[in-house]
Amino acid sequence: MNIAKNVVSVSGQTLREEKSDKRSLRTVALACLIGTTIEWYDFFIFSSLTAIVFNKLFFPAADPVVSTILAYATFAVGFVVRPVGGAIWGHFGDKLGRRPVLIFALMLMGITTFLIGLLPTYAQAGTLAPLTLLFLRVLQGVALGGEWGGAVLMAYEHAGENERARYSSFPQIGLALGLCLSTAIIAGLSNAMSGEAFLQWGWRIPFLLSILLLGAGIFIRLRVLETPDFLDAKSKIAVVNAPAAELVGKHKVTLLLAWAANMIMGVVFAIYAVYVIPMLSQLGYSRGAILSWISISGFILVFTIPYAASLADRFGVRRIFFWGALLNAAAAFPSFWIMRYSGNQVFTAFAIIVSFGVLWAPVYGPLAALYCDLFETRVRYTGISVAYQIGAVFSVSLTPLVATTLATQFHNGVGLIPVYIVAAGLLSAASIVLMNRRN
Repeated sequence: MNIAKNVVSVSGQTLREEKSDKRSLRTVALACLIGTTIEWYDFFIFSSLTAIVFNKLFFPAADPVVSTILAYATFAVGFVVRPVGGAIWGHFGDKLGRRPVLIFALMLMGITTFLIGLLPTYAQAGTLAPLTLLFLRVLQGVALGGEWGGAVLMAYEHAGENERARYSSFPQIGLALGLCLSTAIIAGLSNAMSGEAFLQWGWRIPFLLSILLLGAGIFIRLRVLETPDFLDAKSKIAVVNAPAAELVGKHKVTLLLAWAANMIMGVVFAIYAVYVIPMLSQLGYSRGAILSWISISGFILVFTIPYAASLADRFGVRRIFFWGALLNAAAAFPSFWIMRYSGNQVFTAFAIIVSFGVLWAPVYGPLAALYCDLFETRVRYTGISVAYQIGAVFSVSLTPLVATTLATQFHNGVGLIPVYIVAAGLLSAASIVLMNRRN
């Protein structure tokens, strides 16, 4: 009888511990989700306004194409410095822990975004205006360079073996929520005020609102404990002194394959979340409508990203990512033909929502787990941050420039843009094949 009572007691204690672990894991997931939502909201505000505000207010030029290219160059700088941020935050994250680095990165992003909302324009401050904008964009890129990797690791290293893709997708959902929130606010302001009023002062509101989100994000982040994987590595004195040096010395091929895998993710995102705004505006679609379609895509991604990650836990991360890359490549030509030539708002909205809100999820949802599986704990923060951010430089940051150049400098250049997407998809799929062969 006593034995039975002890068994019941032990079973009850085990059940309570499991429930407590689940609650703690949900808290970690929530903290990662809220923090990355704020970070991406801040980053996407800049991205969305690049070709509709900054090219007019901060880069005046007689040729609107030149102004747009200069604005896109500033947009790209934020991505170019992200690997630097990834290396810096990764160094301290692999040495000191994931938690403190995440808190500081979030503070830097929130304050920087708020300051952008206070900037004087070119007409008010001359060349000081674009230079200050460029400096703050650099700080945004440095902050985001460490945020993504730390948030992913907090979820991945707290989760169990069979649910790591699902939980590490929560920071990915933060991208969808940040995109949805930022575009919805900009679309709402665009529809609520005249174009002149929005250009004069309305564009500042989304930036200034970020300071309100910052306090909530810091509060949630302070409640999360350090990851078990890092504490285990620290207890075994397995913390490396120079993670970047070890990464370059021992994991060069792994880094190259990770960068290649990133291509389809970044190219598809940059096309449907950034480039289509000026492209469709030139075709006569309203800015508010275009941003609404992108916002709807972001809302759908909130559901399709975790679903794709759950499939990755069930069938394999690399398998889902591989077929997702090919699926995005196959959709490029029909989607672009509809957007460019249908002249129908419903069909165009459908092309954006399906291509971005549904088909993009199988590559972005499992991406975090794909990267985390490639690197051991001692260099994982640095490894995934540098791989992801350098990959973003070659995919996200350059794509609007490449697409604009193709559309303006070459005959029927718009038709070359889906070729670019197909090439990115094939490269990413090939990198997964090589990963499997190496293992």
